[in-house]
Amino acid sequence: MYDDALFEAVALLKYEQVSQLGNWFAGKLSQVARLEAAQWRADVVVPVPLHAERRRERGYNQAELIARPLARGLHLRLESRLPVRVKPRPPQLVLSRTERWRAVRGAYATRETAQADNLRILLIDDVMATGATLDACARVLKKAGAAAVFALTVGRARSGNMVTGMKVSPAPRREK
Repeated sequence: MYDDALFEAVALLKYEQVSQLGNWFAGKLSQVARLEAAQWRADVVVPVPLHAERRRERGYNQAELIARPLARGLHLRLESRLPVRVKPRPPQLVLSRTERWRAVRGAYATRETAQADNLRILLIDDVMATGATLDACARVLKKAGAAAVFALTVGRARSGNMVTGMKVSPAPRREK
């Protein structure tokens, strides 16, 4: 199902920095997070990072515009520098499903000084397309010692269309 309003709102946040939408999305996601709180107790909120070049280009990280007020609303610490994007990516819209998985292989890392030991991490992104980005981030966070990684996104894309509603799920797991 394609939801024009949600697609437009995400695009405004992502490309036009309509930061009030980050606050609105955070409010909606906090409702979902509170419903799921018994199943997973997060210690920190972590936005999916952008590569430094993309961040300079855009001037902000749309996932962080959602994660910051979400962390505040959930009374959790924001760790926006825990994972880093070390490999730039081609535009995701032109990649096939398989190419998206390949594009994120080795794209994320944690800083040597990063402390993820035994943390239960709530990973935030705007939209989940294939799950490749969330999977890659979750893998590096787990490798850095995270006890658990959960993903929360504003929407989920299916066959090029965004599905209505907020989504919460364990970070996708993919076999090697």
